[in-house]
Amino acid sequence: MAAAAELQGKYQKLAQEYSKLRAQNQVLKKGVVDEQANSASLKEQLKMKDQSLRKLQQEMDSLTFRNQQLAKRVELLQDELALSEARGKKNKKSAESSSQLSQEQKSVFSEDLQKKIEENERLHILFFEADEQHKLLEAELRTRLEVLETNAAQHQAVVDGLTRKYTDTIEKLQNDKAKLEIKSQTLEREAKDCRLRTEECQQQLKNLQAALGSRLEESLCIINEKVPFNDTRSNQYNALNVPLHNRRHQLKLRDLAGQALAFVQELVTALLNFHTYTEQKVQIFPIDSATDTISPLNQKFSQYLHENASYVRPLEEGMLHLFESITEDTVTVLETAVKLKAFSEHLASYLCFLRKILPYQLKSLEEECESSLCTAALRARNMELHRDMKRLTAVFEKLHTYVSLLALPSTKPEGLLRTNYNLVFTNIATSLHGFRDILKDISKHYSQKATLEQDVPTATQKLITTNDCILSSIVALTNGVGKIASFFSNNLDHFTASLSYGPRGGTEFISPVSAECMLLYKKKAVAYMKSLKKPCADSVPYEEALANRRVLLSSTESREGLAQQVQQSLEKIAKLEQEKEHWMLEAQLAKIKLEKENQKLKNSLSGHLTDTTQERSVLPNVAEQKKETTEKSLREPIKSTSLAPDVESREDLIKNHYMARIAELTSHLQLADSKSVHFHAECRALAKRLSLAEKSKESLTEELKLASQNISRLQDELMTTKRSYEDQLSMMSDHLCSMNETLTKQREEIDTLKMTSKGNSKKNKNR
Repeated sequence: MAAAAELQGKYQKLAQEYSKLRAQNQVLKKGVVDEQANSASLKEQLKMKDQSLRKLQQEMDSLTFRNQQLAKRVELLQDELALSEARGKKNKKSAESSSQLSQEQKSVFSEDLQKKIEENERLHILFFEADEQHKLLEAELRTRLEVLETNAAQHQAVVDGLTRKYTDTIEKLQNDKAKLEIKSQTLEREAKDCRLRTEECQQQLKNLQAALGSRLEESLCIINEKVPFNDTRSNQYNALNVPLHNRRHQLKLRDLAGQALAFVQELVTALLNFHTYTEQKVQIFPIDSATDTISPLNQKFSQYLHENASYVRPLEEGMLHLFESITEDTVTVLETAVKLKAFSEHLASYLCFLRKILPYQLKSLEEECESSLCTAALRARNMELHRDMKRLTAVFEKLHTYVSLLALPSTKPEGLLRTNYNLVFTNIATSLHGFRDILKDISKHYSQKATLEQDVPTATQKLITTNDCILSSIVALTNGVGKIASFFSNNLDHFTASLSYGPRGGTEFISPVSAECMLLYKKKAVAYMKSLKKPCADSVPYEEALANRRVLLSSTESREGLAQQVQQSLEKIAKLEQEKEHWMLEAQLAKIKLEKENQKLKNSLSGHLTDTTQERSVLPNVAEQKKETTEKSLREPIKSTSLAPDVESREDLIKNHYMARIAELTSHLQLADSKSVHFHAECRALAKRLSLAEKSKESLTEELKLASQNISRLQDELMTTKRSYEDQLSMMSDHLCSMNETLTKQREEIDTLKMTSKGNSKKNKNR
């Protein structure tokens, strides 16, 4: 039907175009004929003008010939006049008579000559004007002739193209007509087949309705007898039902939580490095604490920065606890993610730390701008960092707000509606991208600041290395935040879809208490299914049971003791690592101080030696100068030699102190290593026992899974059979309706095709 309508529309459009082009063709033919007549008349005019031009040229030639004759005659007369004047001197009398005759002849000749000259000038003017008019007319006629020829060629090309187009359209229409006739025949056959099929489908529908009606009555009777209470009607009761366990969903969430944990660990290490190197930078610029006392503001700022690990490390621990809470057996949604609240609290404590150090950081930058070493460019970079630090704290405040909102469903579900989950996740993604942009700005501005600080005259190698370390930590922080932002935006749809599902038939968990009860019910159901599968154990003798109980108690006690020892050793290791970092920084500072003292000593000795050599006269040989300087240095007073023992004794004291401290720390580390090896051996023994227990647990879980699968399969089969019968009934009714509609449409298409074919045949006959 649609194809026939399209063909009819195409045919009507082609007919309209054909009529329009036919009218245009007649107009173009008239124009071509008129232009041809004009061109013929112009050609005749051109011939007439050529003839008149030839006549004028002939007259001009005759006149030029006549002028040449007259010019020759004038020359002859002038010669005769000259001869007559020469003869007139000899005889005056004869000259008087002849002069009268010559004057009369001259006057006649001059008059004739004047007339001929005037006539010649007039003919020259006429000839020139006629020639110019002829040239202009010829150029105009040539241009008009070229334009008319081009127009005639274009019109002829248009006429040829239209004739070709009309022939092509006529052939296409004839082919379409033949195709439509074939299609109408096939549609008539299909209509007959559809009628037969509809009759068969109606008969099958009647049979299925009768069978499904009987089954529906039986199932309703069973439901009324066996199901006294339907808890899915009430949301409060439905929230206590255990939802379907989606193992793939849980594994995906655990994988995502593992990736997030890795990213947070990178972020934590970058933040630790950034705060630690910032503390080191405050100690050495603009005033070095080794040579002079820094301002009280910077002292307080460095004291606060020294406490960064106690605020940053809990972020990693909170994320680790959240990752450990997501297992394969639990149901992970925002209502059951209780550990998210702890992570939000750790983030809040770090935000308080940032708010505490922000005014000191801003005042430190302002104090650096006020120092004499700060140039205008460096001051501009400091003010840019001033603004960036404010923006950084604001971004952390945003992130803490959104994370605390996500933690609300596990504590106060009325604080965040389920419809707003998607909005909160999208805002977190945008905040992370903004966090990355701010860190990029900080990296750019700090790199410019570091290059400017290198040009400061008091810049030391320690300042340059500290700036490089801060830049590397900022780059690591930028990369880590960029990874987190891309990870969160890529998995945004999964977070919004997976963290908001609930029991079947319900929209959500009513409260965290109901979610917790649901998890307890799930554990009880799993235990019950395990107990159903568990075979009855053989009876054990009383003495053997007592022995086993003692072994079990001793193993549990030893296990608990070992766990406590492992926890204590881990705490000691963490403390030792913190002390190690602190003493490494102290060692670096002491090394720098030692280098400075050595440099001062060398400078003082070299200055003293140069003063003594200047008192002596300068000898020409370099060898003799060296001898004199050595002799002079030996003869120096006791001032220069008294400095060296003090410096060496001070260096020995510092070295002995740090060597003793290092030996003490190494002894502590060796004790910790030996304890860890002992604990490792005990843990391996416990791990073997755990592996055996896990194997038995896996076998039991597999049996439980098989049982739960069989139960769910039977329930699904019941539901699917019921739904399949209902779907078949609806499908059959829909199919019958669609068949009737297709039959009516096909009939209408056949009628329209017949009408269009008749109209086309009539038009072709008329043509």
